Amino acid sequence: MLRNEGARLTRVVVCTPRTEYFNVTDLKAQGMNEIADPPKTRQQHDRLKSIMKDFGCEVLDAPECPGHPNSVFTRDPALVTPRGFIQLRMGLKARRGEEIWMTQFLKSLDEPCVGEITTPAVAEGGDLILAGAVAFIGVSDRTNPQGAEQLSAFLSDMDYEVRTLKLHPGYLHIGGAMSALGNRRLLCCKDVFPKDFFKGFDTIEVDHQNFRPSVGNVICLAENEVIANAEENMAVIQILEKEGVKVHGIDLSEFRKGGGGPTCLILPLERK
Repeated sequence: MLRNEGARLTRVVVCTPRTEYFNVTDLKAQGMNEIADPPKTRQQHDRLKSIMKDFGCEVLDAPECPGHPNSVFTRDPALVTPRGFIQLRMGLKARRGEEIWMTQFLKSLDEPCVGEITTPAVAEGGDLILAGAVAFIGVSDRTNPQGAEQLSAFLSDMDYEVRTLKLHPGYLHIGGAMSALGNRRLLCCKDVFPKDFFKGFDTIEVDHQNFRPSVGNVICLAENEVIANAEENMAVIQILEKEGVKVHGIDLSEFRKGGGGPTCLILPLERK
């Protein structure tokens, strides 16, 4: 199970973009910026999977959810906790149904479901970061106050200290503004979070670049080792490397077209 997103990544769920990611009928309704190029998209996704596999991580590939181009972003429909997973409820209406799809896949892996977000609450996985004893929750267009309240109840019962933030509207999810870099180390954007929000953690701050949605989004592989989108985040990569973080920079531009960053493409199942 997963308690700390800064621990070593050992098992993840991905969804290889075969057809559904390109079947976009309404860009705005489906939360997309533009339609991605299929060969380039698959090449980029294969590179991401290759890095994780070479690192020693087991990569589990879920079949695409029919009629859901966003199902490539496996982080959002569920939250894996130390006790099992919580079925979330998509804030984007076009994504409703992905929760059941992911629940079915996780149950096929014998992962226990320990909770469910229920109407009128909505909550997406990009708005949740588990960091040791602290659970960071973002209230956004995709996660409403009721969703944050239900999540807080689940996570408090698991002995997490919950810290909740109403996000700047420039960010889709809290995961665009912060990421774990290790067990007690975080990447975060300046001028986004209140004073003491990261009390107890070592932080590396980067400029929010006019609240660009994924500037703080990296995948933590292990303590001070990450995957980042080199196509748009070179300034952040340079700062991380100066701070002793090993960065695997890859081009994920075709997934930015879908509105996602690196962490959006994986659902971590186990970290050790």
